[in-house]
Amino acid sequence: MNKELLDLAQWSMKTAKSAGADECRVSIQSGRSVEVSYRERKPENIKEASTRGLSVEVFANSRYSAQTTSDLRKDSLKPFIENAVASTKLLAEDPFRTLPDVKFYRDRAKVELGVFDAAYESLNPEDRHTTVKAIEEICLARGGSKVISVTAEVADGRSDVVLAASNGLEGQRGFTYYRAGAVMTLQDEGSRRPNGYHFVTTVAKRTLPGAEEIGLEVARRTFDLLGGVKIKTETLPVIIENSNVPRVLNGLIAAMYARSVQQKQSFLADKKGKKIASDRLTLIDDPHVVGGLGSRLFDGEGMATKKRVMIDAGVLNEFYVDWYYGRKLGWEPTTAGMSNLIIPPGKRSVREIMKDLGRGILITGFIGGNSNSTTGDASMGIIGHLFDQGAPVQAVAEMNVAGNHLEFWQKLSEVANDPWPYSSWRTPSLVFTDVVVSGT
Repeated sequence: MNKELLDLAQWSMKTAKSAGADECRVSIQSGRSVEVSYRERKPENIKEASTRGLSVEVFANSRYSAQTTSDLRKDSLKPFIENAVASTKLLAEDPFRTLPDVKFYRDRAKVELGVFDAAYESLNPEDRHTTVKAIEEICLARGGSKVISVTAEVADGRSDVVLAASNGLEGQRGFTYYRAGAVMTLQDEGSRRPNGYHFVTTVAKRTLPGAEEIGLEVARRTFDLLGGVKIKTETLPVIIENSNVPRVLNGLIAAMYARSVQQKQSFLADKKGKKIASDRLTLIDDPHVVGGLGSRLFDGEGMATKKRVMIDAGVLNEFYVDWYYGRKLGWEPTTAGMSNLIIPPGKRSVREIMKDLGRGILITGFIGGNSNSTTGDASMGIIGHLFDQGAPVQAVAEMNVAGNHLEFWQKLSEVANDPWPYSSWRTPSLVFTDVVVSGT
């Protein structure tokens, strides 16, 4: 436990209570981040930032406010907190605003999450520059005369967070992250300039792929975009590549929050216990994945986390229910937000699946688009590859997929065996049948 930050949180709560707050919750975050990018073999951006911030949530006379400051000196914090309490008392009453029942703080999992890399302190500027230059060089070498531009980037950071509340909550978490990748633009026929990218993120340096692997993947993905054209509108099977599944899945998740339900902005409001997808879709929220980018022992309200099956074989089991909206709906709280989202992998590779699908499209990226959490309607531009009997036929671009989530997820026919490891979304590639892909 970071005693300095915890002591400051305790002092802040006492100050708020002395100023007239009934209850109080304080979170303090201290962190450091570094970014280095190269373009045309020269540093384009070098940024280092250290941040400290305090957020105080005040509950007074059935009223509530949350206010934030970056000035953590006690002689500045005292008037800040006193003003926060005074201004809170001027707001409209909201009887649903309270701290969670203390029973939801208990029974935190006793597991080592492995989200803090002790090696972070030994990372030096030379390491960063060596890595980012190597990624750029590999991209340039593979791209040859077709390269218009390459921007390579590495980033890393560490953060410590303390959360405390006046009804007994105390918690702290520390984590690190490493990110690396590049964006690459090539000259195609005519005026087309396809833009490809590849980025990976991990909590430990040792699990980050090497510069060569990253650079080669950036180049491969960008070259795969060459010659992309629209094809005629067809009803085809599609495979959504693992790292792109979150773009579609997010539209479903948005309707699974208690806030969306209470505000009448969820197409899933009356669907708990009902089938909303094919049997192939099981969605697990697991906050205790070792090394997971979303792993945590308590959520943003301090409630102890646990593994939850949100969707089980197509049936909606749970919503994300925070304390406030749970009280407004009369629902038992679950957790304030998602952690690591996992779709259990299947048994076959994408290549094996493609051979059995005949003619279809492998979607490797989305462009723009929107998803309406109230109606479930969604539309997205796609890029990818047309394939036939497992063999690539043609790069496709400037096409569109549209529909409704309640219909679209019923078309999920298979889950591949390739969960994406470099995100809090551990999603494999997904196969959908009979999808209308709009083109010419």
